Amino acid sequence: MFETPAYAQATGAAGAGSAAFFVQMVPLLLIFVIFWFLLIRPQQKRMKEHQAKLAAVKKGDTVVTGGGLVGKVTKVEDHHVEVELAPQMRVRAVKSTLTDVQPLGGSKPAND
Repeated sequence: MFETPAYAQATGAAGAGSAAFFVQMVPLLLIFVIFWFLLIRPQQKRMKEHQAKLAAVKKGDTVVTGGGLVGKVTKVEDHHVEVELAPQMRVRAVKSTLTDVQPLGGSKPAND
C-alpha cells in the first residue's frame, strides 16, 4: 500500500505518545505529593487539634472568640458556651466560632 511519511510518523508515535504522557504526568504527581505533605496534611492535623480543643472546653477556661473577644467560660452547652467578658457581663457564643481555648490555670504570669 501507499504510505506517506506523515502517516508513518503518526502510527509510530502512537506507541511512544502514551509513554510520553506518563513521563509528563510524573512531575504533576510529584507536585501533588509535595503539596499533600507540606500543605494539606498539616492543615488537617491542625483542624483535628482545634476540634479536640473545642470539644474539651469546660467551665473556667479562657477563650478567644472569632471577633477577638477574650473571656472566661461560665457555662457549656452542646453547641454554645456562655462567656463572661467582664464582671456581670455574659454573652453566648457558638462553639465553632471560638479560635483559641486556654485551659484553667494554663497561662503563666507575664513577669515569670
